[in-house]
Amino acid sequence: MADRRVTASGKDRDGDITRLCNGGEYWSPRSKADAISDIESRTHSYFVDRAGYRTDIHVVNEGGKKYLRTYADKTSQNNLDNLPDC
Repeated sequence: MADRRVTASGKDRDGDITRLCNGGEYWSPRSKADAISDIESRTHSYFVDRAGYRTDIHVVNEGGKKYLRTYADKTSQNNLDNLPDC
């Protein structure tokens, strides 16, 4: 399994994450559906590393829908919502 660093994220009008990005990487942008499939099949993992804090991106299932999320830690700078748009 290869780790993929995420430096930007795409969001829809509701603020839901729609894609993961890292400019210059062959896999970027990666759609939400493909990233979820990668994580669940353990093909690839995705992470954010900002301000010296690394956090993994996880799949959560709420109300029958799957979402991409990072877990809360000491900084909000590495949250998917706070990354630049891609």
